[in-house]
Amino acid sequence: MRNHLLAKTLVTGLGIAALAVPGVANAARLHPAWHPHRNRGLTIAATPDAILAGQGVLIYGALRGSDDANQPIYLYHRINPAARFTLIGRTTTNADGFYEFVRADGIVNSNRNWFVLGPDGTHSRTVHEWVSPIVTLSTSTTSGLTGQPVTFTGNVFPDHPNQRVFLQEQDSASGTAWHTIAVGMTDSSSNFSISHTFKLPGDYTLRAFFPRDPRNIAGESSVLTIPVQQAENSQFTINASAPLIADGTSETISGTLYQTGSTTAGQPNVPVTLYGRQWGHSFKVLATGSTDANGNYTFTQTPLHNSVYMVKTSTGTVVATAELFIGVQDTVTINTSATTSTVGGSVTVSGTVAPDHVGHVVNLQRQTPNGNWVNVASGAVTTGSTYSFSYTFGQAGTYVLRAQVPGGPVNVGGASSATTITVSGIAPVTSLPPAS
Repeated sequence: MRNHLLAKTLVTGLGIAALAVPGVANAARLHPAWHPHRNRGLTIAATPDAILAGQGVLIYGALRGSDDANQPIYLYHRINPAARFTLIGRTTTNADGFYEFVRADGIVNSNRNWFVLGPDGTHSRTVHEWVSPIVTLSTSTTSGLTGQPVTFTGNVFPDHPNQRVFLQEQDSASGTAWHTIAVGMTDSSSNFSISHTFKLPGDYTLRAFFPRDPRNIAGESSVLTIPVQQAENSQFTINASAPLIADGTSETISGTLYQTGSTTAGQPNVPVTLYGRQWGHSFKVLATGSTDANGNYTFTQTPLHNSVYMVKTSTGTVVATAELFIGVQDTVTINTSATTSTVGGSVTVSGTVAPDHVGHVVNLQRQTPNGNWVNVASGAVTTGSTYSFSYTFGQAGTYVLRAQVPGGPVNVGGASSATTITVSGIAPVTSLPPAS
């Protein structure tokens, strides 16, 4: 019969002398240089991997041999900068030799290693769990002007005081090219504030990026978009009914042509022309009209992509407005294969993106308890402008998910409605990917 207490066993290949283990308090500790690289009669796996800080994880595996039922299994971990592995849990195999540990939400906040010990010197290999920090980003303004600073604030969790955070802009049609436009530092509470002045007008898709360090892999915030406009020509104004619109929505472009030297008296009955362009294209004529009795004009457009507009007088000395930037947000739908699941179980999240964005980045996001959205998986929009994710749950509870397409020069990007998945119970180990 297997020895349930691991009494005075020298584990060959581990370099660990295990004392009698009647409970957690007296469990042996393992130097990091001695952690097992291969299993000896005991398998292990962890799901999901990688995770966001605080996300639940299911650790599972099986004891091999003829006497594998009702045997004690001890879980060890090591977290940087700790020098040694420590015992953090004990469970018992079921009738088929399988075991499971649940690391609940809020516990696994940084990279760590796990292995398990069983009776008679059995041990698993060591598995590595990669954990990205939760990075938030916000700004108090919904639009900006060239030459005027905009302040961005956020937080990195878990705490990373006095470390760099990068404010980055996305500027490719596929959503994959990011470059740094400003750098900030976290304070003692892991908060940061970054001020940046935009020199050129446009729709800027931005994120905060935290590079990897010994505690966490790299992390990024959900994106936000800031429309930055030129200062207006006070003699010939141009405005939009909204700086950001959804795909398929109409936009009203309006303004006033004033008499020379005045900003109150309009020029009536002057022919005007609306010009527009999309990313990568030149201006072209979109519509013509005239100012009314008060010098006002109005045009209606329904753009599919981010567009720049400008109005010019059509007779006499040509006068032009400033350029006006309108962002067009993608429309994203979402469906789930189920509304309930188990710890270790998975659901398929799928949907469509409009307009067509084949090859563009799409993110699966989870809402944190404080209301922020964080990326939990990334993929690409596929044929038919569709996407699909398989999402695995590491802890019981309620999960609020959505799909989000980050913006760029072609479209601002958009997010689906939120969907809720209720997770309870633990999936049988036999239904999970085999442990090794």
